[in-house]
Amino acid sequence: MINRNDKVWFITGASRGLGRIWTEAALERGDRVAATARKKEDLKALEEKYGDRVLILELDVTNSEQVKEAVTSAHNYFGRLDIVLNNAGYPLVGTIEDGSAEDIRALYETNVLGPVAVIQAALPLLREQGYGHILGTSSNLGHMALPILGYYCSSKWAFEAIHESLAMEVSQFGIKVTIIEPGAYATEFGSDQIGKLFSGNEVYHEFKTKFLEELQGIERGNPSATPQALFKVVDAENPPLRFNLGSHNLPGLKAVYAERLATWEAWDEISRSAQ
Repeated sequence: MINRNDKVWFITGASRGLGRIWTEAALERGDRVAATARKKEDLKALEEKYGDRVLILELDVTNSEQVKEAVTSAHNYFGRLDIVLNNAGYPLVGTIEDGSAEDIRALYETNVLGPVAVIQAALPLLREQGYGHILGTSSNLGHMALPILGYYCSSKWAFEAIHESLAMEVSQFGIKVTIIEPGAYATEFGSDQIGKLFSGNEVYHEFKTKFLEELQGIERGNPSATPQALFKVVDAENPPLRFNLGSHNLPGLKAVYAERLATWEAWDEISRSAQ
């Protein structure tokens, strides 16, 4: 029998990075977790260590039927789902000119349509329960864009809009929504994409070289420092819709929005003339 105070999580992308850290931290504090990854064997160590408090499931979030099966299996196994955390995702590195339709489509399948499939599979169960908390791992780049990462940023802008709309739609059912927005962390996230950086149009070579140097010089947070902050969010009676993870996000966001407001105000007279 699961203690009412223990939370039951469903986590995608649990095999590495922040997803793995959060999965293990939730289990260490006594919660239950349905941990999913593309390859089930990547999660075997969790099963060996935590026994029946963890359910490991193979899941490719781009496969909507597999998503439904995984969510249903987790709900049946634990009897409820308290937290549904959409964490699976990956970056796409390259200029806008170099991006292929195939790569962009694959990015959106994982970063946007995959989370939507999980949400749509979980909502009927959460609604029947009368409660639940949907979390999505976005990025500080869900509010701003960088060169070379434009397509990845765009997927996070879409992710943010979907979750903001969702929050307004499901609050009537007692379901909460929070968008987790990490800054740069010292994980392997995106390391397999660096090789793509210098493919494509040679006219961008110097620009991309400089960008990579700047990217490598960014101070990165300690991913192991994140679980307690995440737990404060999921344990809160009134969690925020958006939650910055890390100390560098807010100053950058303030600067971005100040610049946008200044531009809108500078052009306001002309904007009004178009009414």
